[in-house]
Amino acid sequence: MGGIYTAYSDKQLLTFLSENNEAAFTEIFERYRERLFFYIKKHTKSSEIAEEIVTDIFMKLWVGRDLTAKIEDLAGFLHKVAYYKAMDFLRVTVRHARLQQVYVTHAFNSKPEKSVHDIMIDAEDREILYKAINKLPPQRQTIYRLSREEGLTHEKIAEILNLSRSTINNQLVSAVRSIELYIRKKRGLHTLYFFFIYI
Repeated sequence: MGGIYTAYSDKQLLTFLSENNEAAFTEIFERYRERLFFYIKKHTKSSEIAEEIVTDIFMKLWVGRDLTAKIEDLAGFLHKVAYYKAMDFLRVTVRHARLQQVYVTHAFNSKPEKSVHDIMIDAEDREILYKAINKLPPQRQTIYRLSREEGLTHEKIAEILNLSRSTINNQLVSAVRSIELYIRKKRGLHTLYFFFIYI
């Protein structure tokens, strides 16, 4: 549904996106959503988790759209972010007994690659990130931590907090925006991978 935008290259679309062009964003979404979904599902073994990770990636692509002109290879960039997000999910599932077998099966049947924590951020950046999270309003902070630190799905968070799923989605978008603005204020135009993987 990108109309004339279907004819543009990824690099051109990223330039348009950095200029707040919603049609360019829609075209990128339509171009990559399905392949990212199946790639992430292959790693996580969960359609629900794959869908949420894809949603998170594209939400960040829009929130951080002024950074996107820096991306040289969109397909490669999205693939790498999707991989590390999937690995981060698998790392979190080790803490949940019912999902440990998924992790074990994946570990023995997949080609070894770096874990998300092999991409290190320095102590100063980590401290800034923690401060940004702690500045969130209480409910938003709780939702963000349940999602990022506990690895819970939006549906599960909604159930625990007795909120609608749309409220959870909106709160997470607001949390990411707030954290991104805080980090940018403290560190300037931060790296792409920091924003897409760690926030």
